[in-house]
Amino acid sequence: MNNPLHAPYYADRCEVQSVTVTQRTLLARDTYLIRIECPEIAARITPGQFVMVRLPNCCEPLLGRAFALYDVKCDGGGHAISIELVFFIVGKITARLAELTRGARLEVWGPLGNGFLPRRADHLVMVAGGIGQTPFLALAKEYLGLRTYGTPPRHVPKAELVTLCYGTRSADLLAGVEDFRALDIDVRIATDDGSRGHHGLVTEVLTDVFASTQLAAHVVCCGPEPMMKAVATLCADQRVPCEVSLETPMACGLGICFSCVTRIRDERGQWDYERTCVAGPVFDAAKIVW
Repeated sequence: MNNPLHAPYYADRCEVQSVTVTQRTLLARDTYLIRIECPEIAARITPGQFVMVRLPNCCEPLLGRAFALYDVKCDGGGHAISIELVFFIVGKITARLAELTRGARLEVWGPLGNGFLPRRADHLVMVAGGIGQTPFLALAKEYLGLRTYGTPPRHVPKAELVTLCYGTRSADLLAGVEDFRALDIDVRIATDDGSRGHHGLVTEVLTDVFASTQLAAHVVCCGPEPMMKAVATLCADQRVPCEVSLETPMACGLGICFSCVTRIRDERGQWDYERTCVAGPVFDAAKIVW
């Protein structure tokens, strides 16, 4: 299948805007949601794509940071006006973002990258570790037939069942769980310390899902690289197709700086470096040289 968001031309079409923060919400420990008003980006972005965010008039930090789409918000007439981003405080820019109040300004460029392709999946299984649940809320809404994204709106075959397997270190780091449960998604939690849900790894939860489902599954995964590698291996063993959304650090998001390369296999079984920001961030897990 040809990707309708082929990276070489899509980055050239991104919007570069100064935008306003309209909401900031604490979701979990050190985890925030911000809503920014950007109708042009909101109308075009699709699940799995991202935007680059930078603090205006600031040289420390100088570079922007990539944030995956969490969801798109519409006005009363159904027109997309804002996007929501979710982040965990890990450095200077995320610490500064967590301090923003309503009316603050940001520099944003996007939508960027190649997101999830609209594949048929009887059972969509989303596997998230840490902050890796962020690309999945909008994707779940598509597969549940609740809404469409993009211009023109893309069609995604409806799934019979959508499951979220979500693992964190502890219960206080679980972010946005109620957003998923409100969609009647089958949510399965794992924590390293056993403070909520399964006491252990999220891959163990995924194994239970495979054992219990009778539907043809398709897995999407995002989180720490060791977890994604383990999920990719498990899916390969089960002969279940798997896509992963890489969290490779990016400096430009446009493919200019070559700072986000990852090793990808080609049709001949050879590998070469691909830029995550333009060839991804979503890849077929079987093509990644972990």
